[in-house]
Amino acid sequence: MDPKTQGRFDALAAVIKAMAHPTRLFVVDELSRGERCVYELTELIGADISTVSKHLAVLKGCGIVEAQRRGSRIYYRLKMPCVLSFFGCVETVIKSDAEERLGYVE
Repeated sequence: MDPKTQGRFDALAAVIKAMAHPTRLFVVDELSRGERCVYELTELIGADISTVSKHLAVLKGCGIVEAQRRGSRIYYRLKMPCVLSFFGCVETVIKSDAEERLGYVE
């Protein structure tokens, strides 16, 4: 693999890796409904603020979300809402696999 191709797939893997956690998937789903501050997300997730902040930092680091400070609060929103189409694709794969596995049983 040439360096340009390697770089492309490294970048793709970084985004997929950032999404590869149930809490981060939940955060992306919540932010698809509108921006939220870290305190709101902490309440919804049921984790401490430092844990939620770390998840948000991962998502921000790869460009999925962006943040804006307003007074003492930081609000997060989806920077790349196109990641939501990834959800639909994954759900299609899960459904297809489940149907195929059911076929083995019958």
